[in-house]
Amino acid sequence: MSADDAFATATPDVQLPDYDRSRIEIGIVHIGVGGFHRAHQALAVDRLLRQGQAYEWGICGIGLLPGDRRMQQVMAAQDGCYTLVEKSPDGSWSARVIGSIAAYLFAPDDPEAVLERLADPATRIVSLTVTEGGYNFSPTTGAFDLTNPAVAADLTGEAPPATTFGLVVEGLRRRRDRGVGAFTLMSCDNIPGNGEVARRALTSYARALDPGLAAWIETEVAFPNGMVDRITPATTAEDVAQIGERFGVADAWPVVAEPFFQWVLEDEFVAGRPAWQDAGVQLVPEVEPYELMKLRLLNAGHQAVAYLGYLMGYRYVHDAARDPVFASYLRRYMRREGIPTLPPVPGIDLTAYTDTLIERFGNAEVRDTVARLAAESSDRIPKWLVPVIRANLASGGEIDVSAAIVAGWARYAEGVDETGQPITVVDRIADDRTAAANRHGEDPLAFVRDPDLFGDLADQPRFAEAYLRALDSLHTRGAAATVADLADG
Repeated sequence: MSADDAFATATPDVQLPDYDRSRIEIGIVHIGVGGFHRAHQALAVDRLLRQGQAYEWGICGIGLLPGDRRMQQVMAAQDGCYTLVEKSPDGSWSARVIGSIAAYLFAPDDPEAVLERLADPATRIVSLTVTEGGYNFSPTTGAFDLTNPAVAADLTGEAPPATTFGLVVEGLRRRRDRGVGAFTLMSCDNIPGNGEVARRALTSYARALDPGLAAWIETEVAFPNGMVDRITPATTAEDVAQIGERFGVADAWPVVAEPFFQWVLEDEFVAGRPAWQDAGVQLVPEVEPYELMKLRLLNAGHQAVAYLGYLMGYRYVHDAARDPVFASYLRRYMRREGIPTLPPVPGIDLTAYTDTLIERFGNAEVRDTVARLAAESSDRIPKWLVPVIRANLASGGEIDVSAAIVAGWARYAEGVDETGQPITVVDRIADDRTAAANRHGEDPLAFVRDPDLFGDLADQPRFAEAYLRALDSLHTRGAAATVADLADG
């Protein structure tokens, strides 16, 4: 099957590529082609192609993991094309076929082809979506993990490299030795300071391999930070069937996403870039204000939904967000506790942004689950919510909702909901958190006494008072009454 076969019977409302794909040249190599990349960066390039731009910025996808073989097969069968369906809160769907991925290589089959693509002078940007864990930092030491078996194997040089770091560094070595010049390494992963994280990972690997090469990389390669935001749930078999029926396409792996799209990117590139600004991307000198906005409003807002929403009986995010009282509680957190801790965010009306967030949370078409938001809380609350609490304690600002969210996590971690049904606590330290939560009877502050998660918050009288008040309310009156008390009147 080719792209012509897959999309020949598309309905008239599907936006097919209206540009000559035969003219596209590879300028971007992207490692980790999944749903998010295809709903985000590949879409941005497609937007430019439809404007008659960016023919030299086509994308070559790279798969490294065994699970990427299926993507290789789909990309080969459909000439790199796929359907992107945006699901709006009003129930409407829109579809466009994306044609910006001009090639796809599966590294385990032909690592040399990948290395030569990385070394090709036409490749000027290498981008990544490899997840936070893909950067290989030890959760205990925070250092790049040179003992990782795959990394250690690459460092021996006995076989072609198989990791992201091994491939990219070898590609850069070839470029240096050939006098080609460096490319920009652009992380698109949803982690704070993603450019700096990518820099640390790559240079740590390179330093272990060749200190001189590491020094060249430090000097020549750009690592722009970026903030990316778009809810892109995993494509289900039901999605494939519904998209095929509704839009007449025979797409083996379409992508679904919400309509919202935000990409804020530092304008730091050593070998040029597409005209991202013409594709809805915000090019800025400093990303941190936008990152803090997302972490403390969207990400911490998700935590506000997770525990109290689950205890109220909600299982889908949209059901909680569409409850007027619950939405008012969310709005109070965002406006009265989250926003006051933020620096000015250029070009953003933060009050309007919070309204947009609640609307996005209420998108029933996305079908995001509350349980997903409540997973891995020990990695989320300390990064997203604890800094808000600390900032407001220092400034004298409000903390009642933030403290209640932490209390909600503690009540959730007890492992039983308000009807007596078991809760599956998904967390890397779930046993520790559940044990602490089940000591509430003897020590109501037991859950927040972990200094690795909360520092000294348990010893801060104003926080302890607000936390204990919320925890007592959850135990004696339940989540619904607690949330009602916290609603923004």
